[in-house]
Amino acid sequence: MAGHDDVVYRLQEADEICINAVVIGELLAGFAAGNRRERNANALYRFLDSPRINFVDIDEETAERYAVIHSGLRAAGTLIPTNDIWIAASAMQHGLPLLTLDAHFERIPQILTIPLSER
Repeated sequence: MAGHDDVVYRLQEADEICINAVVIGELLAGFAAGNRRERNANALYRFLDSPRINFVDIDEETAERYAVIHSGLRAAGTLIPTNDIWIAASAMQHGLPLLTLDAHFERIPQILTIPLSER
């Protein structure tokens, strides 16, 4: 939505895009803080209707991975936002690479990150 060329390219080229409820919640919360809430939410729901979107559940197995990641980050003294730990736990559970603009995901050794450029 912010026009990050690398993000747009990666999403356009992906055969499958996995997403969970935490990611959707983060996006909707961000939209609520902006002045184009309805427009952005409508664009998100159109995007989510794509047949390339695969919704992954947050379940007990995800929670176990959350605990592993949280414990490791706490021991290293490098906690990150709670929702981001849930996102990482989901990526870990499903063996998915995580496309991100947030460098703090690189502190999580249990996941593969694909850092994206800002522009």
